[in-house]
Amino acid sequence: GDRTGALVDRETGRVVSAKRPRLWGAVYSLSASFEREKREKEENGAASIRIRFEDGTTLSSAGRGRLEARLSALLGREVAFATEAVETATCEYHWPDMEGLVQDGRTYRDEITEWELPPGTFFDSSGLHALTTASLDHLRGLVPGSDFDVGRFRPNLVIEPVAGAEGFVENDWVGGTLEIGGARLRVTKPCMRCVMVTLPLGDLPKDPGVLRAAFDHNEGNVGVKCEVAAPGAIRVGDEVRLG
Repeated sequence: GDRTGALVDRETGRVVSAKRPRLWGAVYSLSASFEREKREKEENGAASIRIRFEDGTTLSSAGRGRLEARLSALLGREVAFATEAVETATCEYHWPDMEGLVQDGRTYRDEITEWELPPGTFFDSSGLHALTTASLDHLRGLVPGSDFDVGRFRPNLVIEPVAGAEGFVENDWVGGTLEIGGARLRVTKPCMRCVMVTLPLGDLPKDPGVLRAAFDHNEGNVGVKCEVAAPGAIRVGDEVRLG
């Protein structure tokens, strides 16, 4: 599923992330998908992943050396393509030069911090991210000059709440359980946003106002983080129940 593979900086051993855009921003020009037609496999038996570059060419992780050479040339640093996470993987995050960026009582501005990813995974801090259309609509009403396209926020699940629900409705879900299709998800905490929501993506321009809005109106949060309580299939259109 999501975060099955990652790029790793060969020099530092850190996981590559556009959260440090001056160093790794070019990864935003890439897209990835599982090999389905050829069903190629990695040497370790994992399903291979096809990377699409901005010029339209694609390379498979089954041809690891060729893919890594192309990625290293794009990023300007030697990187490895990894499908097996280590127990102590780390990543870096650049806090932009913006006032009022507060996390856990500390203010950050134009600095780089490092954190550990959950052991044995490439996740930032949780397995799934859910976001409601109500939150996006609320932000559009608060800051009409910015484009709060769902693509900026990269959620696993986009949920349309009941008619009439307004505001950051998923804030009230923390501590509860979502039942979707055959799965149950624990809602663990709000999703703190980072510099990535401000970066240009496809036709979306760079827009610091997106992050500014999250901190001005919801303590930096847009959406919630979840963990799988019971696995199951989820399909587009499934009803969502909060318990």
